[in-house]
Amino acid sequence: MQQENKGGKQLRVGLVVPSSNTVMEVDLHRGLPKDLCTVHTARMYLVETTREAEIRMIEDFAPKAAADVGTAGLALLVFGCTSAGSLFGLEYDRKVCAKLGELAGCPPLGTISAVNEALDRRGFKRLAVLTPYIEDLTNAVAGAASTPMRKVVAAFGMGIHVNVELATPTAQDIVDFAVKSLVGQSFDGIFVSCTNFRALEAVPELEMRFGVPVVTSNLAVIEAVRRRLEVGAAG
Repeated sequence: MQQENKGGKQLRVGLVVPSSNTVMEVDLHRGLPKDLCTVHTARMYLVETTREAEIRMIEDFAPKAAADVGTAGLALLVFGCTSAGSLFGLEYDRKVCAKLGELAGCPPLGTISAVNEALDRRGFKRLAVLTPYIEDLTNAVAGAASTPMRKVVAAFGMGIHVNVELATPTAQDIVDFAVKSLVGQSFDGIFVSCTNFRALEAVPELEMRFGVPVVTSNLAVIEAVRRRLEVGAAG
């Protein structure tokens, strides 16, 4: 079923997102070049942003979503939930995504794995993490963003537990939360987590305020999709 890029034709990227996510599709449609790919979405039922609800989403709803969108003949499948992929570390994300990729008939890409690629490329050593999540999920994401070479020195969440409401804070709200949370902290990069958070809109202001590079979940996915598809097209 995997689609090949022949004669410069657009490749199809599959996206599986929580059913109440209203941000990631918009960011990917805006951020990915239309001459390279198109984005096609399937939804995994999720209402509450909690560990228990996300495990159920992965086990009960993600497989069907991946198999359904895979019928579109995909070049790549994106698992579009940062916190769910972070629940038990990067190896867990890789295993979940490998299974979903098999069902979709194409290579997979997990959001938290894309994030770590973006963080590695920027060479961060001391990372600040901001999320819209409750403490449990914020800690899980911070753990998944930590490596022997990169320390998370600060991690703060807004405490939102209803998934559709993760998209409520504006870009300015996110900047204000960052300023309030990170006063007095020392870091060389910021990661703003969540595919349903309007963080990509806040990147220019955050970088200006703090003077360090900023990575968001959706920015990392856009970069990773482009790298994979452009390499494949060149080959």
